[in-house]
Amino acid sequence: MEPIWAVGLMTGTVLDGNIDVALLHTDGERVERFGAYTLAPYDQAVRDLLEETLAEARKWNFEGPEPEIFGRAEDALTRAQSAAVADFVKDAGLSLSDIGVVGFHGQTVLHRAPQPGRLGATRQLGDGELMAKLLGTKVAYDFRSADVRAGGQGAPLAAAYHSALLKGVAQDGSAAILNLGGVGNVTWSDGKGHVVAFDTGPANAPINDWIKQHGLGDMDRDGLIAASGHVNEERLAKLLQHPYLTARFPKSLDRFDFGASMADGLSLEDGAATLTAFTASAVGKALDLLPQRPERLFVSGGGRHNPTLMRMLAKLARVDAQPAETLGWRGDAVEAECFAFLAVRVLRNMPISFPTTTGAPEPMTGGRLAA
Repeated sequence: MEPIWAVGLMTGTVLDGNIDVALLHTDGERVERFGAYTLAPYDQAVRDLLEETLAEARKWNFEGPEPEIFGRAEDALTRAQSAAVADFVKDAGLSLSDIGVVGFHGQTVLHRAPQPGRLGATRQLGDGELMAKLLGTKVAYDFRSADVRAGGQGAPLAAAYHSALLKGVAQDGSAAILNLGGVGNVTWSDGKGHVVAFDTGPANAPINDWIKQHGLGDMDRDGLIAASGHVNEERLAKLLQHPYLTARFPKSLDRFDFGASMADGLSLEDGAATLTAFTASAVGKALDLLPQRPERLFVSGGGRHNPTLMRMLAKLARVDAQPAETLGWRGDAVEAECFAFLAVRVLRNMPISFPTTTGAPEPMTGGRLAA
């Protein structure tokens, strides 16, 4: 199949105030070329609206009618992301007629993993039909719902893209990709078609929330606060007894399944250090579950910017952790690129989730297409 230009969009659950926008030239199986990439900031009003929406989603918890705020937030973020795509494509020297499809992930406001006897549930805000109308191009969206309805976890969805990236790096299972967003997720491939992916545990979300509740900004920038504290080993040992960490994959998490309250009672610095150590240690436990423990991790997502977390990964997860840039990848762009890649697969009716990644009963095409 011929490769096409696709735009991918992603806004993570940490709500850093930005829309990740990336161009990818792909046929849905191989990455032919990386295109432009940018961070497009939300207006503060949209960001505040999304923060309020996340809080209302937690109160709702899939019980009863959806909160009224969902409709307002969905319209606002769809229009903001559509404008970001239009500006981005123009700045890249292309026109929207050059774009085969846009991958619109939307904003996850709540995710609940399936339990024995109960299907999971997931909700991403994003009006694909409205975006297609505004842009005049095809839009793939609602990537997770079909997988969840079929009994899958609905996450992580990056496996198809990550395994395409790994094809050029390791064919023997000795390396894996770790994404550190609000939640951590890992993808491992043996290079022969066997791909495993699952959420490792919390990543940036509890650390960010801990810093926010102390009124010190949105994150532990450069890991300086954690570096100035001491890990509470007793607290860490207790946290590491959480059953999720040793549960078999497939498995997935909501951004709020592990919260900043894990550090309650500790000082600012020791709390940051302990939460950071927990993230790294959870990754180590995840690597122990893989069919083969990788020797190298290539790390994407915001967490790779945290030197303290990267050092703890090496020590506590016992792995050579390198930023994605080591391979010439763009670590901040990987998630947006992923949804450009998946959009092409949706367009061409190719599977986007698998039994060994989300627990779907069979390879699932998933996603909806608006034209």
